[in-house]
Amino acid sequence: MKQFEKVLKGANKKISLSFISSYVPRKCGIATYTKDLVNAISYVNPYSKNEIIALIKPEDKIIYPPIVKFKIHQEDKQSYIKAAEYLNNSKNDLIILEHEFGLYGGDFGSYIIYLLKNLKKPLIITTHTIPEDPNKDYGLVLKETIKYAQKIIVMMPQSVNKLVKKYNYPKENIEIIPHGVPDIPFEPNNNHKILKGLENKIVIGNINLLSEVKGLEYIIDALPEIKKYFENILYLIIGQTHPVVLKNEGEKYRNFLLEKINRLNLSENVQFINKYLTLEELIEWLKVIDIYITPYLDPQQSASGALAYAIGAGKACISTPYLYAKDVLSDGRGIFIPFKDSKAISQAVIDLLNNPKKKELMERKTYKFGRYMTWYNVATQHLNLFYKMLNNVK
Repeated sequence: MKQFEKVLKGANKKISLSFISSYVPRKCGIATYTKDLVNAISYVNPYSKNEIIALIKPEDKIIYPPIVKFKIHQEDKQSYIKAAEYLNNSKNDLIILEHEFGLYGGDFGSYIIYLLKNLKKPLIITTHTIPEDPNKDYGLVLKETIKYAQKIIVMMPQSVNKLVKKYNYPKENIEIIPHGVPDIPFEPNNNHKILKGLENKIVIGNINLLSEVKGLEYIIDALPEIKKYFENILYLIIGQTHPVVLKNEGEKYRNFLLEKINRLNLSENVQFINKYLTLEELIEWLKVIDIYITPYLDPQQSASGALAYAIGAGKACISTPYLYAKDVLSDGRGIFIPFKDSKAISQAVIDLLNNPKKKELMERKTYKFGRYMTWYNVATQHLNLFYKMLNNVK
């Protein structure tokens, strides 16, 4: 904990920060991440002055809070250039770019480069997704984008290796800071089940913005086998359809899941919570779940706020071996199942439910690991990096 004590002693240092990102109330995982991070930084250092440069969509009707000082129209190239002018004229010490391709306009998110080319302030980039091929499409854009960063933040060691070996980015300029999680008490979930009217249920579940890449149909396909052993099994599919998916495809994926549920006679064993959750609601549902499952289909997925939160809550987790899961669920903190394998899911769930001591040991390991990921510690690590970088600049 010495690294955290060092920041606390300097927690009265004044620092001004600009975050380029989406922001709440936009329904977006990066928006939620940025809000939680900024709140935590303000808590650790009340003397920090934070502002948001928010990406907005053409159809946006959102009323943003006062912390949003400038809005970038994500499909307007000139808006990025104006944002750079605003930042250059501001008194902020440091710019932090939350980089995820879906936020930025242009081919493969290339418009953000117009901002960075014109930026004259020190820049840190947090990379939420790192494409496998640096010489094609999104990879080419990321390779150009990170040229402008003095430091890059990644969330796991594999991302460091990828940036160094495939993107030729200097290892000494990369920092590993985990995805933050709320500081949730480790406690039995019986009382929380009672509050939701689920006291007689064994609850498996996940919390997502729904889209096909989540692979939730494989959990549904696993339920008939699980039900043979545990008739009171309930699968909670928590979260609304991803706004981009909803705009382009409507409820096609949700309807596909519903059709499968009806065909397998599972209407009593699956429940949809079709809404975008506040942080408080998300934590309430996490406390109810007995086993958390992420059957995601993209092997290269390098971050998952949903899985991070489940770890922070000390949940027994079952997951496909995508990059982020392989990092955070190693060393017995979770069970890995192959991609697109319903039989493996059913076997893993049945095994955990038949072995409560094994499940409890996994939960305790997971919760202990999650303490390093609390927003307080994550904000502290960010501030350490900010101070170090600014001292070097000066």
